[in-house]
Amino acid sequence: MLYTSEFEILLTTPPGLEEWLLDEVKAAGFKRAKIIQGGVTVWGGWIDVWRANLTLRGASKVLVRVGEFRAFHLAQLDKRARKFPWGDVLTKGLKVKVEVVTNKRNKIYHAGAAVERIERAISEEFDATIAESMDVADIVIKTRIVSNNVLLSVDSSGDGLHKRGHKQAMGKAPMRETMAAMFLRACDYDGHEPVLDPMCGSGTFVIEAAEIARNLMAGRGRTFAFQKLASYDEGKVQKIRDEWQTRESTQHFYGSDRNVNVIGFSNANAKRAGIGGMCSFAPTPVSEIKRPEGPAGLVMVNPPYGARIGKKRDLVALYTAFGTVMRERFQGWRIGMVTSDRNLAQATNLPWLPTGKPIAHGGLRVHLFQTGVL
Repeated sequence: MLYTSEFEILLTTPPGLEEWLLDEVKAAGFKRAKIIQGGVTVWGGWIDVWRANLTLRGASKVLVRVGEFRAFHLAQLDKRARKFPWGDVLTKGLKVKVEVVTNKRNKIYHAGAAVERIERAISEEFDATIAESMDVADIVIKTRIVSNNVLLSVDSSGDGLHKRGHKQAMGKAPMRETMAAMFLRACDYDGHEPVLDPMCGSGTFVIEAAEIARNLMAGRGRTFAFQKLASYDEGKVQKIRDEWQTRESTQHFYGSDRNVNVIGFSNANAKRAGIGGMCSFAPTPVSEIKRPEGPAGLVMVNPPYGARIGKKRDLVALYTAFGTVMRERFQGWRIGMVTSDRNLAQATNLPWLPTGKPIAHGGLRVHLFQTGVL
């Protein structure tokens, strides 16, 4: 079976962020949006696939269900994979890689053997080249075997969607742009107030906030795997780009860090993103942070956790200083802070609201801590 009109589209996100991705997806007008573990599913056509890749800020990948069939043993898998109309999905000359997820509840439970059969079928029947790894593949076919149903999806994004195309220089333990966008949304940020990050690293929160303020298209500066698929229509994709409405903004955005080198990274990344004039970055320790002139807004920060950089006992002073500065100088502002350590969060002595679900981040489970207006 091959889906040709409307089909299921899976928008992935780190577990714990599904609620905020659902909120973005619904606001963007995608149909039949539903939370699943690690993402949100919608239904639509190829134009929705292109639009999701280009415009959604919180999705990590856009996976497209292109077909399914039943298979109870490897010979049947081989036969039906050979009959699958790969030409309706792929174009000639691509380097393709197959990924299979299965388990012992299926008759076909050896993922490696299933990969071998499907890749050989694509290679011999469609004359595609099998890539040596995911990293060098033009197209990745994601395959799940569930109750002996072989579900075929194509990764339409290619590189993860956090790779906006402008962050070329990074500090240690960077926050991904997609996660930053979801944390900002979780803090009710909509682009109409200033944002300050006093531990900004390479500037992810600040740049993402400025882009949201201008309503800049998230994927405007990069290419996608869908451009190599048989369904690609350059004219229709260009129409999505042309019809996208940016907006003017008078807001300003502030980043600082004690590391002088990453301030240079932040400035360069902001300029590449086209919002350099809206952002100010300065090498400043937390204890010397000053409240910016103008209206109150949101302080958004992703401090070191100890598990990632340094030792936890050395970080208590940093968190304590951050909390003191916020209470003394940032009345009227809200605070959002991402950390894996509740004890460090409590060291700030800030009036945190109850936290939600833990969020998977770099092998850790982090929480978003928020205050109301100070």
